Amino acid sequence: MTKNKSGAAKKSAPAATGSDQEKVEETPFEAIASICAVLVVLLFAQTLIAQNFVIPSGSMENTLLVGDHLVVDQITLAPPASWMPLIRYREPRRGDIVVFRKPVYQPGIDAPGADGTPHYTTLVKRLIGLPGDHIHLRNGMVIVNGVAQSQPYAQPTTPENFSEFLDDFPSVPPGDIQETAESWDVAFPKYIQNGDLVVPPGHYFMMGDNRHNSLDSRFWGFVPRANIIGRPLFNYWSFKASEEEYGQTGVGHKFAWMFHVATHFFTDTRWSRTFHVFH
Repeated sequence: MTKNKSGAAKKSAPAATGSDQEKVEETPFEAIASICAVLVVLLFAQTLIAQNFVIPSGSMENTLLVGDHLVVDQITLAPPASWMPLIRYREPRRGDIVVFRKPVYQPGIDAPGADGTPHYTTLVKRLIGLPGDHIHLRNGMVIVNGVAQSQPYAQPTTPENFSEFLDDFPSVPPGDIQETAESWDVAFPKYIQNGDLVVPPGHYFMMGDNRHNSLDSRFWGFVPRANIIGRPLFNYWSFKASEEEYGQTGVGHKFAWMFHVATHFFTDTRWSRTFHVFH
């Protein structure tokens, strides 16, 4: 209560409450701008930091199964960048599971791009040999620089599945194998020293854990450093499927596959593999 100059009492105006204040509503333009900002952040993460990758074949069984959906770290194994000095980079190590672009295109094995031009397939394998390593296999045992490697994740060699090309590599020239890349046939001899395959500078030798069902460096040669994309971080979803199902293309198949996933999501999801972290 206040008094005016004449002495008459006058009521003070009530203070504005939150409910009385005018509400500020987001305009359509601001809403669109917010959505775009989120999409830009997601696109940045998808392009530069991590991406998803689906396992389409059994070449890495039982480490990775057909239908595993992986989040791939694209930073750790990337060449160091001066504009991101706080990021922890490191060079690829022997035994790493690595995602990379296949160094060659093999017609009849690799699917062409949408425009019919060669498409360099993205693969995931285990890194076996570093630059300068001397490698050979004896009855399926990997020997690097004269030391036999303990690889409990690899499919064992037995009298039933033994293959001289696969299990005593490089004793048999790859030119005798149908799936071998032609460029590898020609280059192969110059990398052999005293029965060992010598990995050249800036390149890596990759093999699948499912050693008898994996088209890998034994068939098409070394992977350049620039082809390495990253390494799997974790398996965010795993859905039972066959190689044939993941290999089919076409709009009709995609709709059929979406319906199959929707109707079998709970029964065919491998829940025990969900959010499995790779070290």
